Order: sequence, then structure tokens, then C-alpha cells
Amino acid sequence: MSLKKAVLLIVIILLIDQISKIYIKTHLVLNERALDYNWFQIVFVENEGMAWGTKVSDFISFISDRTAKLFLTIFRIIAVIGISYWLVTSIKKKGSKILIVAIALIFAGALGNIIDSVFYGVLFNDSYSQVATFLPAEGGYDTIFHGKVVDMLHFPMWKGFLPEWIPFIGGDYFTFFESVFNVADMAISTGIGMLIVFNKRAFGEKKELEENENQSGDCN
Repeated sequence: MSLKKAVLLIVIILLIDQISKIYIKTHLVLNERALDYNWFQIVFVENEGMAWGTKVSDFISFISDRTAKLFLTIFRIIAVIGISYWLVTSIKKKGSKILIVAIALIFAGALGNIIDSVFYGVLFNDSYSQVATFLPAEGGYDTIFHGKVVDMLHFPMWKGFLPEWIPFIGGDYFTFFESVFNVADMAISTGIGMLIVFNKRAFGEKKELEENENQSGDCN
């Protein structure tokens, strides 16, 4: 897969991700639902931390939430730089199509959420009891690097009380799938899933190429 095709895939995912986020941010109040079916909902939530709303300060108690947020955003930027290097290197080494597509998906998803974390705090006002506006005259809801990630996709496929025999959580009310996520999260999850499920195919072509080169060298 060429670099141009990988970039095209990344751009398409970023456009879908950002258009959906900006639409939700500028049309819904925080926690408002646009669709509400039994198994699928579009609900506007904002995530200040990592997956499932986890914050760095939840693990490192002596730092503030704002410092933890800044640390997380910087870490994400460094991670994206690393992923971009991995992508370019894999293309140059003629890695398998599955590998390159997977890395491109992960890169696009990570970059999509970084855009929220870095810029949304200065581009929009808050969404508490009001619909946010783009570039408000009074300024954004926070400073650069302190934006919140916009999530909206929710798939509560099952709701109910767990059997009493399950240790620790038996009898509790449980929802599967509880988390709310976005297009960028889906891209990251899909990319990681491809690397896990198609591991041999993702990395196999490269190994075969190296083996063929080694055999050619031995013959010479």
C-alpha cells in the first residue's frame, strides 16, 4: 500500500471524525440524546481523560487534574509522532497491506482525539445547559492543550441485573456496552483488532521477504 493511499485513508477518517464531533458539539447540550434506540444511542458526552474517562491523576494522586490533562495530551502527541514513524517505515519496507491499513487507522484515530485535546478548549465555549458555539466572542471554555474529547456513540446492547453467583458484582445493575466513544476510538480499536486477529498476515509478508533476501544472499 502506497503512502498516498494511507494518507487518503487517514484524511477520510479525520474528516468523518471531526465533522461528527463538531456537529454534536454545536447542536446538542451536554448529556443530550439525539437518538435513543434500545441498542444504539447518540448521546453527547465529553471525556477529559483516557478510555472510560480514566484520568492520569486517578493513578498519581499528587498531581492536579489540569497537570494530568496536560501530561496526557503531550503523551498523545509523542505517541502520534511514533505511530507516524512506524507507518512511514512500514511503507518504505513494503509491509503488508493489512499492517499499513491498521497503522493508518490507529494514527488517524489518535490524531483525531488529539485535535480535541489540543484545540477544542479554545475553539468552543462550554456545553453546560447551552449549545456551544464555534469561536465564541468571550473565548473558549479552557486553554490550549486542555480541551475535552467529544464522544457520542453508545451501544447499550444489554441492560439488567447480574446473577447473584458472580463474585463481587453479582446482583449489580450492569450495562453492556456502557462506554460512549467516537469515530476516532473506533478507528483505533479496529486497527488494534486487525493487528491481533490478522497478526500473521500483517507481519508475515515482511518475514517472507526477509527470508527470500537471505536465501538469495546465501546462493550468491
